[in-house]
Amino acid sequence: MDLSIFGDPFMQKAILAAFLGGVACATVGVFVVLMGISFIGVCLAHAAFAGALLGVLLGFNPMLGAFLFSLGTAAIIGPLASRGELNLDTSIGVLFSLMLGLAFLFMGLMHGTKPLGLIWGSILTVSRTDLIWLGIVASAVVAIVVLFYKEIQAVIFNREIALAVGIPAGFIIYGILFLTGSTITVSLSPIGGLLIFSLIINPAAAAYQLTYSLKKMFLLSAIFGVVSGWIGLLASYLFNAPTGAAIVVTSSLIFGLATLFSPKRKVKKWRVKDEPSRVL
Repeated sequence: MDLSIFGDPFMQKAILAAFLGGVACATVGVFVVLMGISFIGVCLAHAAFAGALLGVLLGFNPMLGAFLFSLGTAAIIGPLASRGELNLDTSIGVLFSLMLGLAFLFMGLMHGTKPLGLIWGSILTVSRTDLIWLGIVASAVVAIVVLFYKEIQAVIFNREIALAVGIPAGFIIYGILFLTGSTITVSLSPIGGLLIFSLIINPAAAAYQLTYSLKKMFLLSAIFGVVSGWIGLLASYLFNAPTGAAIVVTSSLIFGLATLFSPKRKVKKWRVKDEPSRVL
């Protein structure tokens, strides 16, 4: 097996992009999984996709459009739920349908070649600018988790108690939403709008199966995200498969293995076995 290709500059960029994207996506994935807002990944991914398509359609930087749409969507999810007396999932669903419709509308208005790279991603053609943005966002995500770990932990596990002790829960929640939107935006080009969601959810869900510690969950999730990217790259090269899809399939396999060997399964079985029967 000739692995000399991994010494080529384009492959080295792809390896670095997989590392940075894996860390960023998997870290914000911990927030998404623990807060029970998995659908927000799909919503913000389609918002970023729609914004990027608008940029292509009108001739301005697609990343700028992706940032504006994803951060704007993140900013109005909460107020939409509050003012419309809707639960969070419903407001996310409404915005998701809107962004999906806009994405198809913008694509339908385009003439000539469609920017399919925004759908499936192209990590093998990642640019230096893409790497810089990935590095900035990944560093910001890790730094915020380290600096505000206690506050984030309090808000994730009990928002009411966090508010009672003076922690600005709303500010932290919006910060998490903006981090998620930023991560999705910078991952749009290398990973693809339709695949980012899986790389956010799968590593974090796998880590959740293996530990009860939030710190370990952050660490394991980041490791799983990076491993998914690197193994996906290798599998893509060996089997001539789409790289983004290979990364997502790898992350799904990691989740399956984590679930299979999860210590939480044994605890659940023990509880069910020893729980007295109930009369309904």
